[in-house]
Amino acid sequence: MAKITKPHNSRQLAVQIAHLASGKLAENILILDLRKIDSAPSDFFVICTALSTSQSKAIFEEIYVTLKNKDIDTPKTEGTDSMDWILLDYFDVVVHIMSVEARNYFKLERIWSDAKFLTIENDEIVDFDKNILKEIYLVPTV
Repeated sequence: MAKITKPHNSRQLAVQIAHLASGKLAENILILDLRKIDSAPSDFFVICTALSTSQSKAIFEEIYVTLKNKDIDTPKTEGTDSMDWILLDYFDVVVHIMSVEARNYFKLERIWSDAKFLTIENDEIVDFDKNILKEIYLVPTV
C-alpha cells in the first residue's frame, strides 16, 4: 500500500483516500476527477463499495482516523447511523462509502459520467474505462 503523508493538493488527498479504502478491502474503488465540471460540488469524489456494515465502519474509521492523525481538517460526515451510505466531506474531496444496494440504486458514476475516472490497479492509480461500468461493474466480487 502507498505511504500516507499529508497531501499537498486535492488529487493527492483523493488518491490517499482510495488507498486507505483499498487497504480495508473496499470494492470497485473509483476516483472521479470533477475539476472540469462547472457544477461539481468538489474537485474529486472517491466512491467505493463495502460488502457489510462492519466493513463500512472499518473503511470509514481508517480514512477518518488516519487523515486526522495527519492533521487534515476533520470532515463533515453523514450516514454513520445506517452505514448504508457514509459520506465524508473534506471540501475538495468527498468520499462515498456505499453498500452494494445503495451504489446500484444511486449510480453516482452515471450522474457524474462527464468526469475523468481513475481506479487502483496493482496499488497504482490508473485511468478507468467508463465503458465497462455497465451493470456488471457494481456487482460485488465475492
